[in-house]
Amino acid sequence: MKIGVLTDPESAAGYRLAGLHVTVAVDATEAQKALARMIHEDTYALIAVSSGLLVDPYQAVRREMRSRTLPVLLSTPSPLAAGGGEGEDAEAYMRRLIIGTMGYEIKI
Repeated sequence: MKIGVLTDPESAAGYRLAGLHVTVAVDATEAQKALARMIHEDTYALIAVSSGLLVDPYQAVRREMRSRTLPVLLSTPSPLAAGGGEGEDAEAYMRRLIIGTMGYEIKI
């Protein structure tokens, strides 16, 4: 069984570098169709879904998941959708995360 990721084009390269199988979608409609396909393939134990595409992946594919225990669907935060402030871009979001984690700012 594999670990799959359903994400936006901007985040796909990072997941691929980690060795995960990546499916890319650009909007919620495309993401829902792609997620349904991934579920029916029966090759994934876990599918991580970008919250920027589908906030609640289980709700989006409720019918496909009926009477299934696998795959587990995991909603992952999306830097593009999780900006903390009005107009915060991805770089500002990452800067805020680094400061909160490390306690100081580094140049990115």
